[in-house]
Amino acid sequence: MTRSALIPDTVTLHVPFRIVKRGGRKEMQMPEGATHSQRTDNTLVKALARAFRWKRMLESGEFATIAELAEREGIAASYMTRVLRLTLLAPDIVETVLHGRHPPELTIARLLEPFGLHWHEQAGELLNLRRDERRAKEISNATGSLRT
Repeated sequence: MTRSALIPDTVTLHVPFRIVKRGGRKEMQMPEGATHSQRTDNTLVKALARAFRWKRMLESGEFATIAELAEREGIAASYMTRVLRLTLLAPDIVETVLHGRHPPELTIARLLEPFGLHWHEQAGELLNLRRDERRAKEISNATGSLRT
């Protein structure tokens, strides 16, 4: 079988993206408006799993205090309390993280920061991070242009 058209040896494809660091790992960040593949963040999933496991261990009476459990796990009690706070997240946020549909700005560091106890507040704080970040940039750019 012969072909009349020439087939090039190489094909060049240009894909706009940038490399960002998340949790010590490098990730590819697509441009605004591009479709993102849903991939779960193992660090977030592991933190949620630990939080609910530790909560169950405390509630069952297996350990009397957070300090006792933290010592058994070989971690600081203050870190354990921050992770245990993840059990107070709204169920839809937990589901969003487990299915990899959370914004890329939602990192373990951000989740371990204090957040509101009311579920509707949490969604605004934690799931709308990209919009808030964009708005902060717009404000920063506007105030920067006023200074010049």
